[in-house]
Amino acid sequence: MVYAVVRAGGRQEKVEVGTIVTMDRIKADKDGVVELAAVLLVDGDKITSDSTSLAKVKVTAEVLNNLRGPKIVIQKFKNKTGYKKRQGHRQELTRVQITGIV
Repeated sequence: MVYAVVRAGGRQEKVEVGTIVTMDRIKADKDGVVELAAVLLVDGDKITSDSTSLAKVKVTAEVLNNLRGPKIVIQKFKNKTGYKKRQGHRQELTRVQITGIV
């Protein structure tokens, strides 16, 4: 089984062909094809971590959809001053399926 470790959206993900990965939002349309260029490690018959060999490796993925993560609430409070602040956030995400490691 061939797998690769790629940098996707600021995180490192271990991917194989057919896996579905949720990463930070990338600029790509639904059903589009993207190439994950920052390959950090490839394991086929032997493990490859040499930068010149990894520059030749390409990981392609198909964009399944763009979505938003769960809502988180940030609250700030200072005692005895009446200061309260509440803020919400939802992370923009992209779900992709790995189609090839070449």
